[in-house]
Amino acid sequence: MSAHPAPASPPAPAPHPAALRNVELSDLLGHLHNCWDNERRSLSRQLHDSLGSSLTALTMHLGLLAQKLPPDPALQDRAAQMKQLLQQVVETNRQMQMRLWNDRLEFLGVRVALCEAAEQFGLQHHINVRCSQPEHELQCPRSHGVVLLHALEEGLRNVALHAHASAIDVQVDETAHNITLRLKDNGVGLVAGNDLSSGKFGLRTVRERAAYLGGTLSLSNHPDGGTLLTVVLPKPASS
Repeated sequence: MSAHPAPASPPAPAPHPAALRNVELSDLLGHLHNCWDNERRSLSRQLHDSLGSSLTALTMHLGLLAQKLPPDPALQDRAAQMKQLLQQVVETNRQMQMRLWNDRLEFLGVRVALCEAAEQFGLQHHINVRCSQPEHELQCPRSHGVVLLHALEEGLRNVALHAHASAIDVQVDETAHNITLRLKDNGVGLVAGNDLSSGKFGLRTVRERAAYLGGTLSLSNHPDGGTLLTVVLPKPASS
């Protein structure tokens, strides 16, 4: 007696067009952010290498020229005004470089960059910021460091604007598979409708960047009071 063939399993349902669209938009947004970062980084380096070196040369030439001027008060005053104006241009150029691309990650590493950002925020806003991190440098690619730093900066900015907090705890943990950043304040916490679904475009942008790397960003009320920002990024197999 011949055995009957097993019934064929039904085909897997096709992905919903809206779900595919969301995936495509997420990939596109992640790619655009990477392109914007690279462009800003390139512009910042051009300002430093080209305009910065030219301004340094002008400062030196002006100093030498001022030494050769006759002791005429009007000429000396004009030279002093030119020197002051040049110093303002140098400082403006430096600030533009920093706004285009913060080089903390390149020169300090992720661990020190996060700690420095937290300390500077505390000094600027007179808030007690405690930072806890691994003693070793975090083992992650630059893309992860960018998301962690941006998440910390946006989280601190929201604390300053909304939380009315007097203390903040920043904790970074690393395992073999994940890197987790937690930012907790002792402020008023989230009110109804005041989460990532309404406003907070800076944090929403960082959330999409985290999602592009396979991670998550969440904002919630902490059981002990205040607000908790949590970022979890999976480590690539090669890191």
